[in-house]
Amino acid sequence: MVKIVIENMAQKEVHGKAGSSALRLLHENMVDWMHACGGKGRCTTCKMIVVAGAEALSPLTDAEQRYRAKNELGKAERLACQAKISGTCHVRVPEEYKLPHLIYTE
Repeated sequence: MVKIVIENMAQKEVHGKAGSSALRLLHENMVDWMHACGGKGRCTTCKMIVVAGAEALSPLTDAEQRYRAKNELGKAERLACQAKISGTCHVRVPEEYKLPHLIYTE
């Protein structure tokens, strides 16, 4: 089992199967997470900030490398639809992608 801790959602923990994308794992655990392109890596709306546990994520995909080259994906940021989980990581929802109907913590 793998785990994602969402720090600015009151330390919410989601669990699931290793090898799943972060976005799939979030949705399987009923976490409403912004995404617009259907998980195909064609936008950055599912962006997450990796606070700890980056080593538990798969290497950057071609899509993520393209966004990094264009400065649209920061060094500590990953696309939830592209990053596959193999352990435990701590993430934050970026300010620009917070959903208005959810309550976020510091």
